Amino acid sequence: MTIGHALAPPDTSSESGKFPAPSDRRPLDLEHVVPALARGARLRALPRWLRRALGPLLLLALWQVLSATGVLHADVLASPGTIARAGSDLIADGTLPSAMGISLQRVAVGLVLGSVVGTALALVSGLSRLGEDLVDASVQMLRTVPWVGLIPLFIIWLGIGEAPKVAPIALGVAFHLYLNVYAGIRGVDAQLIEAGMSLGLGRWGLVRHVVLPGALPGAMTGLRYSLATAWLALVFGESVNADAGIGFLMNQAREFFRTDVIVVCLVVYAFLGLTTDVIVRTLERLLLQWPAAVR
Repeated sequence: MTIGHALAPPDTSSESGKFPAPSDRRPLDLEHVVPALARGARLRALPRWLRRALGPLLLLALWQVLSATGVLHADVLASPGTIARAGSDLIADGTLPSAMGISLQRVAVGLVLGSVVGTALALVSGLSRLGEDLVDASVQMLRTVPWVGLIPLFIIWLGIGEAPKVAPIALGVAFHLYLNVYAGIRGVDAQLIEAGMSLGLGRWGLVRHVVLPGALPGAMTGLRYSLATAWLALVFGESVNADAGIGFLMNQAREFFRTDVIVVCLVVYAFLGLTTDVIVRTLERLLLQWPAAVR
């Protein structure tokens, strides 16, 4: 091998594994990709009420498609359109408003009775050690008994009028309020009580200005649970010897296999429960403004 061959530069134009010349390089075809974060930002840009409504609307659309294609038979579950027409007919002839009024009256009476009894027992048990010894054990024992199973006894004791329909509502409300008000009273900060005593408050002054305001958040939570239980108890109460109300409509619809009317009644139950919950939450924001100010 001569010196010329040894010093000759290597040929890099055509050997495999070597980089091509800059003039031979072609730009890569890149596809525009939208990041997932950008797609999520677009969804978040929608109003919150619209995003919350997307799920139910998609479910209704799927339900309607399944009913229209025959996958979901009308004997199993009526289509949304059929249910809407049935609800419109019940409203037009006054059947549904009348049933709603009677059911609301039963819930209101049961809520008042249960609230009075549950709150009174919680005050006796929470403010006095003797009251706790006398009341708490009995209430806790009765609370474990399924109140639905007491409906036959209510019918025997109270007859077949309105009383056995209201009694389960009052019982369920009383237990929820008792537990939450009692826990709220017992959970009041001891430092607040010491501060009240240092300001010269007596026993009833502490109860009025420290203990009861401190137990109010628990009472509002118990009221929300009580309303949910009240509507559940109403369903069971109106299914036994009822001649009016939403539960009576459901029983009639069951006899004639009217799934559209049954679903209308269920929607009414859900609407009334949601409405009462919104009312309680609004009341809670009005009465409990000081926790938000503390936070």
